[in-house]
Amino acid sequence: MTQIADPGAFQDLFKSAQSGFDAFSVKVGDAEVKLDPAVASQLQGDYLKQFTSLWQELASDKAPALADNRFAAPEWQGNKLHAFTAAAYLLNASFLQSMADAVQAPPKVKQRIQFAVQQTIDAMSPANFFATNPEAHKKIIDTKGESLTKGISHLLADMRKGRISQSDESAFEVGRNLAMTEGAVVFENELFQLLQYRPQTATVFQKPLLLVPPCINKYYILDLQPQNSVVRHLVEQGHTVFLISWRNPDASMAQTTWDDYVDQGVIEAIHTVQEISGQKQINAFGFCVGGTLVSSALAVMAARGEKPIASLTLLTALLDFSDTGVLDVFIDEGHVRMREQTLGRGGLMKGSDMASAFSILRPNDLIWNYVKANYLKGEAPAPFDLLYWNADSTNMAGPMYAWYLRNMYLENKMKEPGSLSICGTQVDLGAIDAPTFIYGSRDDHIVPWTSAFASTRLLNPKKPERNRFVLGASGHIAGVINPPEKKKRNYWVSDTVATDADAWLASATEKPGSWWGEWADFLAEHAGKKVKAPAQYGSDAYPAIEPAPGRYVKAKA
Repeated sequence: MTQIADPGAFQDLFKSAQSGFDAFSVKVGDAEVKLDPAVASQLQGDYLKQFTSLWQELASDKAPALADNRFAAPEWQGNKLHAFTAAAYLLNASFLQSMADAVQAPPKVKQRIQFAVQQTIDAMSPANFFATNPEAHKKIIDTKGESLTKGISHLLADMRKGRISQSDESAFEVGRNLAMTEGAVVFENELFQLLQYRPQTATVFQKPLLLVPPCINKYYILDLQPQNSVVRHLVEQGHTVFLISWRNPDASMAQTTWDDYVDQGVIEAIHTVQEISGQKQINAFGFCVGGTLVSSALAVMAARGEKPIASLTLLTALLDFSDTGVLDVFIDEGHVRMREQTLGRGGLMKGSDMASAFSILRPNDLIWNYVKANYLKGEAPAPFDLLYWNADSTNMAGPMYAWYLRNMYLENKMKEPGSLSICGTQVDLGAIDAPTFIYGSRDDHIVPWTSAFASTRLLNPKKPERNRFVLGASGHIAGVINPPEKKKRNYWVSDTVATDADAWLASATEKPGSWWGEWADFLAEHAGKKVKAPAQYGSDAYPAIEPAPGRYVKAKA
């Protein structure tokens, strides 16, 4: 149990520290970090008042209220000492957050201080430790020690795997109950396999749709299970769907560059779909990094005089990297230079490292929640297809990754016409000549919705009315994977042509349910007339190689 100290001792501590706060100023690199002594004194005073009030509640046998889901269980709420432990933690956490918010520093330095403080706060929750977690105590008594045995077993198993289990991984298998939509591989090279899916309707739209998923994840986030599959929904809508299944990089791909992904990847896929379908123009789609890749490819093709698409869809994708959300804490000149030195000339960025980085962006949801359940309480994680996919990580080719960090995240060259060379060509996103559907998720911590909206200023700059922006609820993944049948969440639309995200939102109308219907209308408008569905996969020149989901998606990092 956490020791309960005399509040008078806290006052003495703050008084002795006051002189230190008066002179608080340190150097972080070239940046000066300061804390106004008047603000520090005010925060200290507020803390002391709140702690004294909390102490008085404890002395009067009144358990403090706990407005935090981590402490919602009766074992916390019903015992005044456990409730006090949690309440004291929350008070300390609030004080530390306020101190971090009060720091005077350049924006990026301040963001990193806030991030580091929040990581420490989340890690030090009494819910994360067996000695201070009453739920774990009750569980061990109720199970006669079995929960402790299981918790240790889960911990040892995860240590062997090198990661925390978030889902019952035995419940899923790619090709058996994930990535189930019927199709075939119709082309492959060293970078990707091209999947074509069997039509689900007697007639299909004339112009096929090519899906470009991110190369930092497995594609089947777009084809989880039938009830939440983007791919299945599209073929049921009458689209002939092609999809890039990126290869999970191994040592043979250690020299692969961004240019390779664009030219031998996306552009090769576009040409192949054109040849198979016999259509000069197709519809293109990019999700997350896939959106950056397909936009890069289309800008290169525009510079080469090609106009291969009738429409473009971008989901939670970055083209303007001015605001990269919480990921910005990882990116600076020193970090990028280190990656260039270690990976820029060859090598692999391990999938496990990337997965760990994304997990610490939401530590309570993706780390500490499972520490408490799996290890302290001995509970096995439940089957969850999305979290199984999240753990099925992919490597990244080092040169591609290092180039992407510098030119996109750090220097943000892509938004400036002619400032970035891809495949030996100066690119201009404004040269991509196609109506565009752009989607952002309101609670996205990886691609802030305002950054997704910023693409409307880069695409079709002379005809901004050709861009349609839709804002959905929830986050980076859950906001996208939102089938209409579930009637979940909401979204916002507006016919106003605005260059400012806040102005657009002020003009938008909120609607219930999934945004997929808005997207379906957009695709139907640009997919051409209905024709008889193809009777076979591929063509004479591109026969089926193997059934979907293919070999590449099954390779482990």
